[in-house]
Amino acid sequence: MHTTRIAIVGGGLAGLYAAYLLEQQGISDFVLLEGRDELGGRIASVTPEGKSAPGQQPEAFDMGPSWFWPGFQHALGALVESLGIVSFAQFETGDMLVERTLNGTPVRMQGFVNTPPSMRLKGGMSVLIEALRQRVDAQRIVTGQTVERLSFNGEAVELLSEDKGGLIQRYYADHVLLAVPPRLAEQRITFSPALPVSLAHQWRHTATWMAPHAKYVALFPTPFWREHGLSGEARSLIGPLGEIHDASDPSGHGALFGFFSVPASARKNSRENVLRQRCRDQLIRLFGPQAGTPVIDIIKDWAVEPLTATASDCQLGEHSTPPPASALEGPWQHRLTGIGSEWGQQYPGYLAGAIEAAERGVSGLLASGQLFSADR
Repeated sequence: MHTTRIAIVGGGLAGLYAAYLLEQQGISDFVLLEGRDELGGRIASVTPEGKSAPGQQPEAFDMGPSWFWPGFQHALGALVESLGIVSFAQFETGDMLVERTLNGTPVRMQGFVNTPPSMRLKGGMSVLIEALRQRVDAQRIVTGQTVERLSFNGEAVELLSEDKGGLIQRYYADHVLLAVPPRLAEQRITFSPALPVSLAHQWRHTATWMAPHAKYVALFPTPFWREHGLSGEARSLIGPLGEIHDASDPSGHGALFGFFSVPASARKNSRENVLRQRCRDQLIRLFGPQAGTPVIDIIKDWAVEPLTATASDCQLGEHSTPPPASALEGPWQHRLTGIGSEWGQQYPGYLAGAIEAAERGVSGLLASGQLFSADR
């Protein structure tokens, strides 16, 4: 049995940032439980060899979110700067391509430049996860523990978690910060007593960002398309990739990434090697034969990740307004707060939403008096 003042469920950006904020306030009586073996959640980067990059490599490519916008996402921008992380602007110089028919020549047109610019992190977004991890007491982080049940006995919240081997662990906390998507929490965690009906309904109907999507990344020795005046950006009505961008790193490795327009249900019935070849064929149509022989290409399908997606996420849907982060009455009031990105009020679903929701959750606890300014 483990007893703690606060339990954080989820080790993505929101959960790690909440842990970081607690330690910044002198509070170390907490535990962070993450179901995966690695931290990061929907942030995932790979090395040029296609291996998982835990944020310590100078070169990495994002299979999850790639961009942030410090020009208006000020809190995230300030955090990146304070952690000493190097950022750079998304490459957008040159023309873009539009593919409207399978047999027709792609249309070349003037590209778009975002203002303020879309920014990326040198080494991939995982460097942000690693920077926060280094600033949180390692003894407070437990990976490979999937929280299955939350029970409130009138005095404390019992968290029941299970590892891959079926070993059960129990933790007891005064308050729980849910750093997982609302829908995932409502559908994958058993609450006893049950959540208020209206709250459960709103969590269940909040779409999870990235959950229905899949991303394809192809790595090349150089970004050869730039030599032809192309930005690497493309749009396609044919697919399998509907949207393509330059994903090259500052060191000179070339890369293109794209989001699948093929729905999750269809991807599920297709072999990965077939999907990969169709992506290569599309890159050849757009960028020429050189695009058909990447050094390595990778598909990351978030719809098959059980700690990201549920069956409800297989269909694309509109992202609704953020749901309530906590119960306004009943036994879960003042015991449970949602801090995952989808609870961000200004940027729900984005990286900045995770920062916003985590800061709001921790600040609310401090203001309520449930946590003292420092450990007892």
